[in-house]
Amino acid sequence: MRIVAITDIHGRRSMVEKLVDVVRREDVDVILIAGDITHFSGAEEAERVLSPLLTLEIPLLAVMGNCDGRDVLDFLEERGVSVHDKRVEIKGVGVVGFGGSNITPFSTIWEFSDDVIYSSLIRNYRQGDIVLTHAPPYGTKLDKTHSGIHAGSMGLRKFIEEKQPKLCICGHIHEGRGVEKIGNTIVVNPGPLARGYYAVIEGDSVELLNLKG
Repeated sequence: MRIVAITDIHGRRSMVEKLVDVVRREDVDVILIAGDITHFSGAEEAERVLSPLLTLEIPLLAVMGNCDGRDVLDFLEERGVSVHDKRVEIKGVGVVGFGGSNITPFSTIWEFSDDVIYSSLIRNYRQGDIVLTHAPPYGTKLDKTHSGIHAGSMGLRKFIEEKQPKLCICGHIHEGRGVEKIGNTIVVNPGPLARGYYAVIEGDSVELLNLKG
């Protein structure tokens, strides 16, 4: 399966429009979006931002981020693309998702305890599934902030260590762009699409790319 993975759009529709050209030439099977579609805005803004991708004849799945408005999840559900707190099969491959973030000091819109994150993933996961979350797992280079603090989810980390999914796609920490392995699990933070970053993933191959060249 050939995946284009994006995260942290933060309302930058211009970057989404540029990504459409990439998706059309990359022979993509699915687009996976790891949250923060908007920058503290709601469903109307989410539709404006995602519409260039939603009009493509390519399957798309998404979770909301901690900076997305409360009705962004409703919008994703209505469009049939939400994978938050559930499992969806696409082209014979299962995708398990969880949006929002673990608890932060900033009281953002969508925050959950690590116990809730862990319990949801354990409940929905089946062996061989891809995992799509907004928060990165705790204690990696993908969750390390500019100040050197690890801000990821311990619940997600525990789940990955126990179940060892083949692939986890995440976001949230803009400076945490990269690829890391936890056991046999490949974890990818594509970096914020707001800055032009995205990833193309196929099997064990991960390309971290930039729309700006």
